[in-house]
Amino acid sequence: MADSVQRPTTASGTFTIGGELTVNRLGFGAMQLTGPGVWGPPADHEEAIRVLRRTVEMGGTLIDTADAYGPFVSEDLIAEALRPYPEDLVIATKGGLTRQGPSMWQPVGRPEYLRQCVEMSLRRLRLERIDLYQLHRIDPQIPLADQMGALAEMRAEGKIGHIGLSQVSVTEIEAAREIVDVASVQNLYNLTNRDSEDVLEYCERNGIGFIPWFPLATGELATPGGVLATAAAEHGSSPAQLALAWLLHRSPVMLPIPGTSKVAHAEENAAAALIELTAAEREKLTALA
Repeated sequence: MADSVQRPTTASGTFTIGGELTVNRLGFGAMQLTGPGVWGPPADHEEAIRVLRRTVEMGGTLIDTADAYGPFVSEDLIAEALRPYPEDLVIATKGGLTRQGPSMWQPVGRPEYLRQCVEMSLRRLRLERIDLYQLHRIDPQIPLADQMGALAEMRAEGKIGHIGLSQVSVTEIEAAREIVDVASVQNLYNLTNRDSEDVLEYCERNGIGFIPWFPLATGELATPGGVLATAAAEHGSSPAQLALAWLLHRSPVMLPIPGTSKVAHAEENAAAALIELTAAEREKLTALA
């Protein structure tokens, strides 16, 4: 119990990505450490560094980032804050989305570009191997076999440990798995948006880690008097904490990655791992969508 209080993320349970990388299931998403529109440096550089260090102190062993966050800013912050990295820390990054300005994203999946993405992420993160490398988006202009083939080559070279996908359908996962082993899938999923339910169920059946991005979309459900707000008050928690707790209870392959640029908010998110939900509470929250 003492360890859970000091390191609350450990209470989220563990999942082994790709049969090799065991992480505490409640991770941290490093997108919000950048400027507005996921563009440029953070408003408070030192606070961003403190957030990353506090995340690890609280038991966080999975940090998700991408070269497109900033671009490049998030990866640089992670290296500055956390090197030398703890042995149990898994840094997952992504490549294949280019940036033209704030809130602008364009997929580029040419094999030579993906190779450059990996090489530059290795340099920025100051790693010899990226434990989990995710294709940020499938480029519809490039054959999937070429995109996954490039990542497979770099895995064979030891530059990538495991390969993941982002914002994909079951059909796309199956097509990718004909070329490479897929260790994780990162799709939009939260208490109110479950369009990827079929993808989550596929991941459960196949032992693939499911990383829900935008996990804290509580919206109108969190308004005073609403079901989520009422349930949160009964637990003495915030609606966001309860939404995270629901995700952790939803599936053993679920790896939520809430992000923030403030230490206090990071601490609040981590405490969600301590929340226990009864079967009746889970059903009531599940019915909210």
